[in-house]
Amino acid sequence: MLTIHFLGTGTSQGIPVIGSDHPVCLSSNPKDKRLRVSVLIQWEDTNLVIDCGPDFRQQMLRANCSHLDGILFTHEHADHTAGLDDIRPYFFRQGDIPVYGTHKVLDNLSRRFDYIFLNEDKYPGAPSVEQNQIHPDNPFTFKGKSIIPVEVYHNKIPVLGFRIDDFCYLTDVKTISDTEEQKLRDLDVLVISALRIEPHPNHLNLDEALAIINKLQPKRAYLTHISSLMGFHDEVSKKLPSNIFLAYDTLTVTSN
Repeated sequence: MLTIHFLGTGTSQGIPVIGSDHPVCLSSNPKDKRLRVSVLIQWEDTNLVIDCGPDFRQQMLRANCSHLDGILFTHEHADHTAGLDDIRPYFFRQGDIPVYGTHKVLDNLSRRFDYIFLNEDKYPGAPSVEQNQIHPDNPFTFKGKSIIPVEVYHNKIPVLGFRIDDFCYLTDVKTISDTEEQKLRDLDVLVISALRIEPHPNHLNLDEALAIINKLQPKRAYLTHISSLMGFHDEVSKKLPSNIFLAYDTLTVTSN
């Protein structure tokens, strides 16, 4: 069994957005306050994170996560990667932190965080990572679990989702090919992004996400990567089918 902790469920600016007077940004409901999108997946004594954005430190403190076994990167955008330096406490206790990403993502990170990826003449306080290059067509094994990459597109940018057992996490989705959809059959839990009500050129809106969920027929689905333009959490939740939920920060679910 997997336990999935939603560390953050917001879009790239988070909610509330700095300086915004949008009603959702002014909401006092904790479920309307969203850090940048990420999940912590646990099984046995394993802690695996998907993405580490700019809120990573705050999220790991809130989750009381004292050790980190690895990070899967979906893509290179800052809201999914900008917290990489905050692996330092884990590195100081554990040594090199395993990270997994495509060649494109690892190359991008090695340029932006060159002091982490250097092999020689490192600054003494800099963390180090163990790089693991992955490919959309090649499942890999992590701590006894087979992980199946699922390639989706964020407009023209390739993004990897990840299936572990009967759970799959997909973020920053706009399109999924029929071939990749075959990897998403017979799911217990599907997490998929849904940015807002109105259409968007780079992201699924609510209707598009619901159409994909209806096609794939997971037992349960959770929507993430949500902007203030989705509306108030409680109001939107009342309109969803009984097996589809708006995720929120600190939500924990399990999957077979």
